Amino acid sequence: MANSLSAVVAGARQIECTVNGIGERAGNASLEEIVMALAIRREAFGGLTTGIDSTHLVPASRLLSRLTGVAVQPNKAIVGANAFAHEAGIHQDGVLKNTLTYEIMTPESVGLSSNKLVLGKHSGRAALRDRMKQLGYELDDASLDRVFKRFKLLADKKKSVYDEDLETLLADDAASRGEQPFVLDYLQVTAGTSTIPSATVKLTIDGEEHIVSGFGIGPVDAVFQAIQSLVAPALQGVTVELLSYQVASVTGQSDAQGGARVTMSLGGEEVPGHGVHTDVVVASALAYLEALSKFVLRRRRAASAARATMAG
Repeated sequence: MANSLSAVVAGARQIECTVNGIGERAGNASLEEIVMALAIRREAFGGLTTGIDSTHLVPASRLLSRLTGVAVQPNKAIVGANAFAHEAGIHQDGVLKNTLTYEIMTPESVGLSSNKLVLGKHSGRAALRDRMKQLGYELDDASLDRVFKRFKLLADKKKSVYDEDLETLLADDAASRGEQPFVLDYLQVTAGTSTIPSATVKLTIDGEEHIVSGFGIGPVDAVFQAIQSLVAPALQGVTVELLSYQVASVTGQSDAQGGARVTMSLGGEEVPGHGVHTDVVVASALAYLEALSKFVLRRRRAASAARATMAG
């Protein structure tokens, strides 16, 4: 980023950058850092502007993180979870008196809400629609009804629903309306210090219900083994390997939803998956299924396109 900004001062008028700094190899300048540096220090750069709406930076960052399965580190500038967090008493006191004491930009300017504790189980559709609008999402009545049902289920499980939770609900709703070949209907896990971890999984596979039990070296492994045995016919002999698996809370509270991320090798192709639930084992199952669904859908669409080309 420093090199890019130095180039601007020297006369450059095009900067190559990426959201979250994610791109080919390493050392990519982060778009969000470039945009905000030029915005808040405009006088140092001759009044140059980018034309980018900075209020979409955080939503774009979260969307990319979910789609790629690559988490944003908490201390990442602008879009990291700690970017606008203050724990030390002197910091908190200073921010309360004047936010510019420790913040050279406002959370709202990058798409964050200064008031994160917004909704609970007693909130209605109007409040949900308004908060979604503040986050940049215009929902029609049908979309609002679907998301509201998911919201009420979540609000019954946790005390407060945060912006990150709402964006996850919206993403899950969008995914559920796709042609998902694998849908999790039921999951029960048995684990402990004196028992062999086991899992019973019920899936709807292309409209048909299937159920199986499996064992593993841990509860998550047992779930993955059970799922893999059910989806094996749909994979048609494709080799499956779990390359990476991560779990983290979506928000920082004790009742937070757990976010699970997996990267899988399916027939030599790397496919990411992401799942969110108040139970991290369920979140793990959802992430595993999302990766499998992506792969199968991609194969089916490619086959369909090939048939259409041959027919034409």
